[in-house]
Amino acid sequence: MKRNPSQLRAITHLSGPMMVLAGPGSGKTSVIVERTAYMINEGKIPASSILVVTFSRAAATEMKERFLKFVGQNRSEVTFGTFHGIFYGILKAAYHLSAANILSEEEKFSILREMTEKYGQEMAQEGDFIEEVAREISVVKGNCISPEHYYASCCSDEIFRDIFHGYKQALKAKRKLDFDDMILCCYELFSQRQDILNAWRRKFVYILVDEFQDVNQAQFACLQILAEKHQNLFVVGDDDQSIYAFRGARPDFLLRFPTLYPAAKKVTLNTNYRSTERIVNLAERVIGNNEVRFVKNMKGIGEAGD
Repeated sequence: MKRNPSQLRAITHLSGPMMVLAGPGSGKTSVIVERTAYMINEGKIPASSILVVTFSRAAATEMKERFLKFVGQNRSEVTFGTFHGIFYGILKAAYHLSAANILSEEEKFSILREMTEKYGQEMAQEGDFIEEVAREISVVKGNCISPEHYYASCCSDEIFRDIFHGYKQALKAKRKLDFDDMILCCYELFSQRQDILNAWRRKFVYILVDEFQDVNQAQFACLQILAEKHQNLFVVGDDDQSIYAFRGARPDFLLRFPTLYPAAKKVTLNTNYRSTERIVNLAERVIGNNEVRFVKNMKGIGEAGD
């Protein structure tokens, strides 16, 4: 498929920070795949120094498979992975962790049920309370909020803090990490061990991040400290497609990217190859009412449609 000028600008960007605003159906996965190949083939960048991060294991697997198919290889030294997979791997290497150190969902809810019965007995009878408190603990951890400064919606602040601290102590006693701890502990490791941070900075010189509108505070902090030396942070996202605020996603990191990285190049992929012109125009009229967003002026391709 022939690439449009905006796609080509993103694909051929080699070094320094770049923000790619990728509207729906604009070929963002192809851009990430082809840029990775371009860096290796044209930029002569070692594949082993490239990290491609996305949110789900399925997306990371698809990205890797598409890359291998594009370059016609069976394997590559490019690292493709999820935030949790990559940062757990770093912790594993530092602390010699194993699968036994990962908290299962069953263990998590068992501990939270025990803490609820201990600190908020009346809440234990509510069917969805455990799920609610688990979600709020994740939001607190993911956004690096002190529980003393968090206003809980599932129970009183005092009960929430007691459950939070009890849960944290239980994990420490069992030497277990939950999913949020993988990110937080990795940031703590980077902050406390400059030698380990430098080693991973030498390893991952180029970092590409997909779905950047969905990162939370802890994830962004880890990315920022890892990319700080070389500044080769290439982020792809769409603030209009941020739907995970309920679990701590912060689209403002995408919105603030030009301020955080003043030298960053910006490219907007505004051709939607998936929808007809009429659908795109109507969608633009709706989303255009949002006041805090990047204007993209999306356009469709081909006929107007019904």
